[in-house]
Amino acid sequence: MGTWAGNIERITMENSFYRKVIHTGKHMQLVVMTLQPGEEIGLEVHGDIDQFIRVEEGVATLNTGPAKDVVEQSVAIGPDWAVIVPAGTWHNVINSGLGPLRLYTIYSPAEHADGTVHRTKADADADPHHHH
Repeated sequence: MGTWAGNIERITMENSFYRKVIHTGKHMQLVVMTLQPGEEIGLEVHGDIDQFIRVEEGVATLNTGPAKDVVEQSVAIGPDWAVIVPAGTWHNVINSGLGPLRLYTIYSPAEHADGTVHRTKADADADPHHHH
């Protein structure tokens, strides 16, 4: 893959899809997401993937813990907040606001197939290549 350059704030703010892969490199992947009020990513863990999340618009609750049934930390996050979720950490992002939650995330290494677009969470959940 070649070099990617773009206005990530604009791309994130203009995104209306639940998930859209923007760029996939050899060791990382850039994805933009929009969650509607009350929508959540769903409890997940990436065994060998570190994840960086940055909120551009909206408010969310981030729950993290060492096991599927253990929440050690619950943090309210909003615009300009960033989070790093280490590999092996169970986590969920929940849109706790009244409007869309717009964020971008970087997976290292890549998590989704290059070019993936999920218009809705239902599309993501139905994708046989999508896994938590």
